[in-house]
Amino acid sequence: MNTASTDTANREIVITRLVNAPRELVWKVWTRAEHIQNWWGPDGFTNTIHEMEVKPGGIWRFIMHGPDGTDYPNKIVFTEVIKPERLAYTHSSDDENDPHAFRTTVLFEAKEGKTFVTLRALFTTAAEKERVLREQGAEEGGRQTLKSLDEYVQVFSSQPVIIERLFDAPAEKVWKALTDRDEMKKWYFDLETFTPVTGFNFQFYGQGHKGEQYLHLCEITEVILHKKIAYTWMYQGYKGVSEVSFELFDEQGKTRLRLTHEGLAFFPAANPDFAESSFREGWSQLIHISLENYLSGK
Repeated sequence: MNTASTDTANREIVITRLVNAPRELVWKVWTRAEHIQNWWGPDGFTNTIHEMEVKPGGIWRFIMHGPDGTDYPNKIVFTEVIKPERLAYTHSSDDENDPHAFRTTVLFEAKEGKTFVTLRALFTTAAEKERVLREQGAEEGGRQTLKSLDEYVQVFSSQPVIIERLFDAPAEKVWKALTDRDEMKKWYFDLETFTPVTGFNFQFYGQGHKGEQYLHLCEITEVILHKKIAYTWMYQGYKGVSEVSFELFDEQGKTRLRLTHEGLAFFPAANPDFAESSFREGWSQLIHISLENYLSGK
């Protein structure tokens, strides 16, 4: 535990760790429910998240399941959100006069491709801090939580599939092919609905190598007009969450598309349809052949 130099030092627990991942990725896996549920908490704990809205006044409500089967309901209310630098929130229960409520600040500092994370919990009294240390092992639990974060982001970013192609078409045309449902169905998947706005959820079926039908579940996480669109990529009935991004770069009237698919290591390793080679083959077919043919009018 680090000791703060202010008059709140006797009421604070401060945990730090240099996480081996860029700040944008660390922020993403900390602020999205589909990611944080997989690493949050001390060793042996799992999570069920009921709601998570990361904005000032937003609520994060979840249950931590202990190794012995004990459930621990949690309620967090965000008070400050400065992407990708700082989070502040109050950790309490539904009791407005909860005597065990405390405030937490999380700082994310970029350090040459890595992220220095500072987790600072401020309690109402020194006695309450000592109780949490004694009864809950909060200091060691905090260290284990940041260690889990570090391990999670390293797995998420390991061996991504990256496909690039230069198209003889302006960015606006390529963007429309990536985001207009009527155009997407001609080269991509047959989506029932698609609207390129952050938070939009969509789903579609895709076929495995033996004819299996997989329901894909996606949520758009980032949209920069004519430049980038990203969304989560999961499968109903299977563990694992990944993310796909399409980035566009203008090159003298032509457009370079870079597709990146991260998080593949979280899918079931025993299923060949979830192998890195399977994703690489599928995306290569879509980008190098299907999209190329569509944009060139073949």
